[in-house]
Amino acid sequence: MTMKSKGMLSRRTRNISRHHRPSSLNTGSQLKKFSIGDKVAIVPKGSYRNIPHPRYKGKIGEVVGQRGEAYIVEVNVMNAKRKLVVPSLHLEKV
Repeated sequence: MTMKSKGMLSRRTRNISRHHRPSSLNTGSQLKKFSIGDKVAIVPKGSYRNIPHPRYKGKIGEVVGQRGEAYIVEVNVMNAKRKLVVPSLHLEKV
């Protein structure tokens, strides 16, 4: 007997297809630059291949560093601080 998938998006594809509309991407949105200390919002765009976990959708955080083309964003969740590595495509300046 096969085992049930326990991946990040298992049992959520219906929810994502309803609430995640892939937008048309232009080169300007893919080449955004942020500096350390900027406030950014996490907004999933484009295909859902490299989006952050859906629980962080709409959260506002602060850019702490850069890792390659992506940025390290510190987000407050309840009383904990989480550091997420998010590509610039899915970030918007607040």
